[in-house]
Amino acid sequence: MRAFKRWMKANAIECSDALELIDSEDEGTSVKSKCELREGDLVATIPKQACLTVKTSSAREMIEAAGLDSYLGLSVAIMFERSLGPLSRWAGYLQLLPDSECLPLVWTLDEIDSFLLGTELHRTVKEDKALIREDWKEYILPLVSSLLIKLDPKFFGVEEYFAAKSLVASRSFEIDDYHGCGMVPLADLLNRDVHFTFASSAGESEDDLENTTNCGDGELQTESSFFTMIDPYLFVIGKTSLDRADFGYPQDVKENSTVLEMIIVKDVKAGVEVFNTYGSMGNAALLHRYGFTEIDNPYDIVNIDLDLVVQWSSATFSGRFTRSKLSLWRRLSYAGCVSQNSEYFEISFDGEPQIELLILLHIISLTEDAYTELNLAVSVAENSKESLIYNSLKKSKISWGTVSKSSNGMLLSKGVRRALLSLADMRESLYGLRSLDDDIEKLRNSCCIRERKLYHSLTLRVSERRILNRLRTWSAGIARRVAFSKKLKR
Repeated sequence: MRAFKRWMKANAIECSDALELIDSEDEGTSVKSKCELREGDLVATIPKQACLTVKTSSAREMIEAAGLDSYLGLSVAIMFERSLGPLSRWAGYLQLLPDSECLPLVWTLDEIDSFLLGTELHRTVKEDKALIREDWKEYILPLVSSLLIKLDPKFFGVEEYFAAKSLVASRSFEIDDYHGCGMVPLADLLNRDVHFTFASSAGESEDDLENTTNCGDGELQTESSFFTMIDPYLFVIGKTSLDRADFGYPQDVKENSTVLEMIIVKDVKAGVEVFNTYGSMGNAALLHRYGFTEIDNPYDIVNIDLDLVVQWSSATFSGRFTRSKLSLWRRLSYAGCVSQNSEYFEISFDGEPQIELLILLHIISLTEDAYTELNLAVSVAENSKESLIYNSLKKSKISWGTVSKSSNGMLLSKGVRRALLSLADMRESLYGLRSLDDDIEKLRNSCCIRERKLYHSLTLRVSERRILNRLRTWSAGIARRVAFSKKLKR
């Protein structure tokens, strides 16, 4: 840390005495406040030339000649500066960074299969690793093989590229249009936090995992100052980036400014850790991008792939039956969410399924006569798709709110409820033979510091599986309300 402070001074980075920079062997770097800080307080200025970017790197000409931009170019810049050792302009900064961040991106394939089985990240991380390896072969390996450039191969291997990518993914910021993304010394020493408060589901026990983190030796210790924060303390740094939450220039800092200003945007008490906040992210995104999770994160979701719905329907009815119902759903202009050639439906933290899934299950559960009538109506009708579905529900005598994404519309016949329960069971089977209770017990006995991969992957697994339980509860709860409503009408 002393070397880094000397490096900051040499590079005109000014850090307020109100901040204490801490480097712990177990927990890494962090920043705490020595005194109370108020909203609007300027606590640091960082010249843009002190930031490690493609434009400021010693490898700028090589990177630009190779056509490497954005995160790929920045990763090469980091590898190149590391290869220079003490001769690098950023030696005092780079020595403080870990070799890599503990993101799933740098886990072994065996670890990914073991820790992430069944989770939203299992397939995604494997695909990412394959793509990054291809990038290395296509863009980095030719540079290493070039006789003109003469790079030291041991600093530009595929593992070194993965390590650099993990640092860029978790620590880089958008600086401005000229510099693009870059590493911002001092700013990236702050740990990350997300913006939320806890709200327990009515009547649901979460086994007292909320507001706790395991610090080892089988003991759970309360961390209320961390987990119950209404608004984490955060800084305003650099230019707004879609990949970072709540970073932006203060109004009086112009785009062509030569420095970045770190400004407190919420009052901070003395002696507490100061965080960068990364906004409204579920645990899958947090673990994927930054390597950490939050117990009982209200932004968590679970996805149910369209392929899983097709698999269930084909097994329950037939492949031909399923294709015809899916085709009608498509003709009504419905679709799920799409990402990386995968179509899926989201289940919210509270267990409520995406409306498009409910409509698809409703169409699948229609009788042959009702399906034929709706199919004909779609072919000739001028009405909106909402009107057509409404008429279908009305004739089926099914409870209906409003078919829109902005409402809590409900399409829950017995067939739809049975389908939801079956899909929940099929989705949960992807986690393997270990039960949710087993996962919870294992999470209780894991250490977030010494067993970081295990702890955060279990947090993700437990959160996702609880959402599936809430999906079951949601379906049953809606059914009870429908039955009660029918009794009142008699």
